[in-house]
Amino acid sequence: MNQSFDLGFLGGGQLARMSIQAAQRMGLSCLSLDPDENSPASQVSQSISGSLDDPARIAEIIRRCDRVTFENEFVPIGAVREALREANKAEEMFCPSLEALETVQDKLLQRKAYERAGVSVPRAAPIPEGAASEGLGFELPIVLKSRFGGYDGKGTRTIRDQGELSAQSPVWSNGGWMAEEFVPFRRELAQMVLVFSGGVRAFPTMVSVQVDHVCDHVFPADTNATEVAVAAAEAIGGPGLFGVEMFEMDDGRILVNEIAPRPHNSGHFTLDWGGISQFEAHVRVAMGLPVAEPRGGDVCMANLLGIENAGDHKNGMRAAMEDPDVRVHWYGKSHARPGRKMGHLNVPGENCVLRALDARERFFAAWRGGS
Repeated sequence: MNQSFDLGFLGGGQLARMSIQAAQRMGLSCLSLDPDENSPASQVSQSISGSLDDPARIAEIIRRCDRVTFENEFVPIGAVREALREANKAEEMFCPSLEALETVQDKLLQRKAYERAGVSVPRAAPIPEGAASEGLGFELPIVLKSRFGGYDGKGTRTIRDQGELSAQSPVWSNGGWMAEEFVPFRRELAQMVLVFSGGVRAFPTMVSVQVDHVCDHVFPADTNATEVAVAAAEAIGGPGLFGVEMFEMDDGRILVNEIAPRPHNSGHFTLDWGGISQFEAHVRVAMGLPVAEPRGGDVCMANLLGIENAGDHKNGMRAAMEDPDVRVHWYGKSHARPGRKMGHLNVPGENCVLRALDARERFFAAWRGGS
């Protein structure tokens, strides 16, 4: 007979890995599904190899687990509902709900949910299939976004003149895209919010520094965006853990960009801030357990992205840890292709931003070309 598990994960990347590690510290057993037989999650817990759009594989997770959650928001809802029918289980075993996931998967539906809740967002509109470049209803510059599947800048185009718009028309004119007003924001903010039966919990507001549309590092903000972040999470509908990405304008206004219904890159600092981590919070809400108020100290998180000619990451780890407060988190991915998120480091305490960036420079200098 197949072993049963407390919590299943659809997706087996680093977010599932770190959530599973948090669950294991609580004595919970976990099972993940991922196309990669050697996924980061499979290295720390039992796993199933299979496609995330395969209802039969999803049904196996559903049958063998008491509760199920998502590592990412791109699992097809139709496949999940078919798997539920096949396994004869109820949707209530999922966190976040399938309705919430469905809303998040379509960036335009997200926008509409925020607008109904009175949350400020950039103005956006769908691009009809076959639309002419002159008829999108926005003054240039504008931002074009794929309504489905985009992340880390994928599926996003900033259009500054008519020539760029016409050149991109083969991409956006076939449907599935939306146009959004260009927002000249001061900086990007991010905040983790937890919605559960006992109420709402919010982690601190962080500044999220982006390089080439990918999070580079985060650190505590001198602005409190909690009210906006909580309103956005509640507009999507709980329960769940939500990473809320926001724009801070020069006049202090805060606009919501988009949301992720799962642990988020900008919340990795919580592994070393002294309070509950986003990963333990994720597990708790998925299992229907109480959640403590998030409290901790200042931490800067810096991402470690793949590079050409990468050597042994342990050389980088040793160099970064010349500052003994540096904590390196490595995801166990087999190929360090350029731009791939391979790990991150956290530095708590005073001057955490400068120390984190210095530690990362030492990491890359020792990692590059090393044996």
